[in-house]
Amino acid sequence: MTAKQVIESGKAILGIEFGSTRIKAVLIDPENKPIAQGSHTWENQLVDGLWTYSTEAIWYGLQDCYADLRKNVMKQYDCEIETLAAIGFSAMMHGYMAFNEKQEILVPFRTWRNTNTGKAAAELSELFNYNIPLRWSISHLYEAILDNEEHVPTIKYLTTLAGYVHWQVTGQFVLGVGDASGMIPVDPKTKTYDAEMVRKFDELIAPKGFSWKLLDILPKSLNAGENAGFLTPEGANKLDVSGHLKPGIPVCPPEGDAGTGMVATNAVRQRTGNVSAGTSSFSMIVLEKELSKPYEMIDMVTTPDGSLVAMVHCNNCTSDINAWVNIFKEYQQLLGVKQETSDLYGTLFNIAAKGDPDCGGIISYNYFSGEPVAGLMDGRPLFVRSATDKFNLANFMRAHLYGAIGVLKLGNDILFNEEHIRVDRIMGHGGYFTTPQVGQSMLAAALNSPISVMSTAGEGGAWGIALLAAYVVNNHDNLSLADYLDQVVFAGNTGVEVRPTAEDVAGFNKYIENYKRCLPVEQKATECK
Repeated sequence: MTAKQVIESGKAILGIEFGSTRIKAVLIDPENKPIAQGSHTWENQLVDGLWTYSTEAIWYGLQDCYADLRKNVMKQYDCEIETLAAIGFSAMMHGYMAFNEKQEILVPFRTWRNTNTGKAAAELSELFNYNIPLRWSISHLYEAILDNEEHVPTIKYLTTLAGYVHWQVTGQFVLGVGDASGMIPVDPKTKTYDAEMVRKFDELIAPKGFSWKLLDILPKSLNAGENAGFLTPEGANKLDVSGHLKPGIPVCPPEGDAGTGMVATNAVRQRTGNVSAGTSSFSMIVLEKELSKPYEMIDMVTTPDGSLVAMVHCNNCTSDINAWVNIFKEYQQLLGVKQETSDLYGTLFNIAAKGDPDCGGIISYNYFSGEPVAGLMDGRPLFVRSATDKFNLANFMRAHLYGAIGVLKLGNDILFNEEHIRVDRIMGHGGYFTTPQVGQSMLAAALNSPISVMSTAGEGGAWGIALLAAYVVNNHDNLSLADYLDQVVFAGNTGVEVRPTAEDVAGFNKYIENYKRCLPVEQKATECK
């Protein structure tokens, strides 16, 4: 069928993901190929010292994104979306959305970006003997309890952004297991919330006398491929204000952006991994077994089908590179030189590839904000060199590319060097990899592992959640999610692989030793400005 026939016959599948700066919709055909897309740009707001998006912004953003998709379909195919084979919603993980019994939000949505949960996260990590990050939902809940916030006794529902949207358009209070694992740890054996940790938490808060226990307020955890409900008439109107979209469409379990990134890069099988490198960065390594002990640098979550994943999350990645590229862009404009910004990135990335493997001794800290993995709660972008370092453009740019993934290396060195984790394949996706092979080779040197990039990785999380929606309705052979992705979606496509050279690995190791040694300089900079 043509794309138009697919849409008109109701066989297209829709994925929508709420990112931190953009809401994106991707429409795919039965062969899993994108055929239309829409988007909406938004920004979080700092309200009473906490980062949030209003519920009004959430629904306006969703509706505007879907309207943009409709426009794209009409422009390309001159037809209307009346029904779909399936829908999936995903969003940035973690955070805190608490509601009363009337489904009214009790406090503004607290996003993953908030770091006011330090005391709660530390106490829970000790209680569970498990690393509980600041951004996890359980940290936000317990911090609200410690702070005696008046809304806590009236909580009836607690969920994430993806869970909230799904709940409101289907009536089903559920969550995909990957997103659920960012609320409170999930037991990979049962693929639901860890029973022992739930028991410990309930005992911890029992003296407060709340009418609820933890499982009373959390969404039901669902595995990829499970039935998660159908679009209700009210949900159809919330999504498509034009009134064309019909209810009754199957909706897959809502997932977090980490899970959809794993799906979009075919990295859900054990001994695979992926690295997302854009404004922020994170690596996801799917484990064969649990780690020997908890590490503050490493978060434990799961794939959308419940396999244990070691996650290294970094708050900063390419922002400092972007800032320096803009400086070069200004200089070009002063000279009257015209070059597309994308070409300028390519020029500077390619010159970085010619720099010394250790950047000539130069160090770059890309900390626009704090980096918990590096032990810093605040950040200052900082460029460090001595008079004897080899200071030239190639080393300058290479140092910034290394600096963008320096923190990622700190966390992954624990996995590979201390825990001796084995990985067969790591996929890269995000803006860091846009210039062919340059970012790949840098990351390969940092992790001492082959890195592959696929052209489809640029489709991102909206495509990933669309694939999870397709898995619900098109998995006719009852394949596992890993087999479905391998055999049906990617069909043997493993992307373009770059292997590290011994010289580059040694150079990056020398760079990271300098990097760690000079971290006190970065710390001092945060204290002085």
